[in-house]
Amino acid sequence: MRVFTGLGGVILIITTVSAAIRSFVLPRNEVVSMNVKVFVWIRGLFEATAKLANSYERRDRIMAHYAPVALVALPLVWEALVGLGYTSLYWALGEGSWKRCYELSNSSLMTLGTTSTRHIGIAVLSYSEAALGLLLLTLLLSYLPTIYQAFSRREVTVGLLELRAGTPPTASCLLGWLNHDGSVQNDDQQWADWERWFVEIEESHTSLPILAFFRSPQPGRSWVVSSGLILDTAALLFAVVDGPRPRQVEITFKAGCLALNRVYRFFDDKANTEPDYLGPGDGLKAPSRADFDLACHEMAEKGLTLLEDREAAWTHFHDLRNRYVTALRFLARLTMAPGLANVSGTR
Repeated sequence: MRVFTGLGGVILIITTVSAAIRSFVLPRNEVVSMNVKVFVWIRGLFEATAKLANSYERRDRIMAHYAPVALVALPLVWEALVGLGYTSLYWALGEGSWKRCYELSNSSLMTLGTTSTRHIGIAVLSYSEAALGLLLLTLLLSYLPTIYQAFSRREVTVGLLELRAGTPPTASCLLGWLNHDGSVQNDDQQWADWERWFVEIEESHTSLPILAFFRSPQPGRSWVVSSGLILDTAALLFAVVDGPRPRQVEITFKAGCLALNRVYRFFDDKANTEPDYLGPGDGLKAPSRADFDLACHEMAEKGLTLLEDREAAWTHFHDLRNRYVTALRFLARLTMAPGLANVSGTR
């Protein structure tokens, strides 16, 4: 029994340390099952609480605490599991009762020094446990600035989009802003900035998936809404505006489709995360033909030259939007987005 208990403790310690390293050190979008279970359990508590709220604003305030709480809870769970693993090891090596082993384990893990041992082998183990306890806390503390820097860069672009696309933001309004000098062919720098933003979204939101659930400081903003707005703007430009396609817009559109679909597949296929239906992002509908026609009317008023065959343009726009709309709807429900921006001034 002691042999099996000791082996179980070793496996638990190795698994927990591996989860911590894969979470914050390994630069790869690898799913850590232990972390997923912690996040899902905590999210379940927050969603149950949010369902009791009678407005989106209250639900938004509740869910805004989910990601920070889950992030802080993660090292606490790691340390609890490491403590349990070492407790099993101490008991297997004959240190004493389970109570005595538990006290020694927690004293070592927290570097309190309140419980000691006379056995040199046990002392070595207690020192290693103290080192692991400090390592687990240091990992989170050292990566908090990285997480918040990625969050800040994401939100700067979200805020800038709101200034350019109006309130509520629309693709037709954003195209009108891009056409401020009478041409949409000379905005490569703006589209290049959005391309880099999409690449960062793909990298950061799969390697540090908790970032996807950090909500914008303003309740009406969302990185998912902003992503859909940029892609809808590019789709309108390709399908409706008369003229050659700017190469940079094509690259940005491709980067956006890849980013959203890879983040979507990460949560849907790898993390097996099911979105809950809590906010106005639920049951999202694609823009109707009336929305499309209104967007065309707004763009014509802003001085853009449009294609005459609206039926072909509508079909083309619909085909382009199918490349990312599934991922967009999934992520909107998953993050409880405040409702996607429309192509026109209607909701």
